Formats: sequence, C-alpha cells, structure tokens
Amino acid sequence: MSIYSEKAVRPARELPLSETERKARVELAACYRVFDMLGWTEMIFNHITLRVPGPEVRFLINPFGLHYREITASNLILIDIEGHPLRESRWPVNQAGFVIHSAIHGAIGRAHCVMHTHTTTGCAVAGLKDGLSHDNFYGAMLRGRVAYHDFEGVTVDPDEKERLLRDIGDKPAVILRNHGLLAWGASIPETFLLLWTLQRACDVQIASSAAGELYPIRPEVFEQTVREGGPAEKRTCDDVFAAMVRLVEAKDPSFRD
Repeated sequence: MSIYSEKAVRPARELPLSETERKARVELAACYRVFDMLGWTEMIFNHITLRVPGPEVRFLINPFGLHYREITASNLILIDIEGHPLRESRWPVNQAGFVIHSAIHGAIGRAHCVMHTHTTTGCAVAGLKDGLSHDNFYGAMLRGRVAYHDFEGVTVDPDEKERLLRDIGDKPAVILRNHGLLAWGASIPETFLLLWTLQRACDVQIASSAAGELYPIRPEVFEQTVREGGPAEKRTCDDVFAAMVRLVEAKDPSFRD
C-alpha cells in the first residue's frame, strides 16, 4: 500500500496567510530544527504536527521528502482533517503521518500538537514486552500517563484510528508497540517537554538494564514525582523550548524563512 495520499498531492485552493498561522509556522519549523539538533530524526520520515488556531481543524505537517534540517516556515504544508492541502505544495503528504496525527487532532480537543519519533532507545522500549519502566527519574514522572497501542503495520489504514484513540484515552504519552514514541499536548512546548521526558526515560532504561537489575522506586514516591501541570509547569515547558530554539537560531536561523 502506498504511503502517499493521492488526495494530498492534488491542486488545492489558496487561502490568505494570517498572522496567527505565520507564528504557528515559525514555531513548528523551529521545533523541527530542535529535533534535528537532538538527533531525533529518521531521514525524511516521522512527523510533528501543529493545529492552527481557528474554528476549523487545520494543521501544519512537514512536506514528505525533506529532512528536518530543511524545514522552514514557508514549506510546511497546511492540511484539513481529511488530508487535503489548502495551498499548493511541490511536496506530498505522508499518508502514515496523516492517519496517526489526524486521528488525534480530530478527536482530542487539547491535542493542538502531536509528535512522533523513531529514536533507537524509543523503538527498543516500544519492542519490550513490559514496555516503559517507571523505576528511573524520568520514567517515574510519567507513571499513569503512558498509553500503549499495538502494532498493526504501517499506519495507512483509516480504520486504525478508532483503535488508536481507544488505546490512548486521555494519556498524553504513547508508546506505539514495536514502532516508536508519540506525545500530544496543548502546545509545542508542552508536548516537547513530555516527549523529551519519555525519551530520556527510554535512554536511561536501556542503559541501566544493560548494567544490572533495576532498583525499584517505592510506590509512595510516585505521587510526589509525577508532573501535575498548572502555571508553573507551563512556564517550565515554555522556558525549556525557548532555550532550545535559541540554540537552533544561533546556529542557523533559516527556519524562519
């Protein structure tokens, strides 16, 4: 089955570019460059999507064929919930990315941003029978916040959406078994810090499991460790992401183009 969406490469009607969309484009392009800086890339594969504020469900996705290092504000593709591009693009949309991301954007009101990766340790933990361990500093923060979805092959079948959403429920961190990691949230900074925490939990789990038996965290400690959100957490998310963007901008500010 093709990973290209035929409807996603057809000519599309033109829409005016609002200032709100322009800001969303710059922020999302910066996020792609942050992922590249961190090594969370898989050639031209995987996706970060961001909903553009407004009454209709429209979101930005990377053009299929470009490396994350090549993503700019102007070459991101705006699509509707059916996968139709709303402006002309020389690049197609990856159907696998559309199926996963549109399911979450369309059904979860707070899911303004969705991130999906195939990092080495993320894929390794996704392939473990017991999944993510919560017996490390980062894993402990995610206790009770991680969902699992069984692998059904390359995600190009729209029928998988219902099963994916059922498995996710209200949990913002998702392990796609035998596949990779996924996170969703109300903003790019919130989703980024969540995915970063999940990624670090996988890194530490794989490293420590090779050294010996894990020392368990006492159950009563988890209540104090799990992140609860709120204004302080939002400030932390915003500050972390802003710091990462400053590092990217110092190296190459072309993502703003």
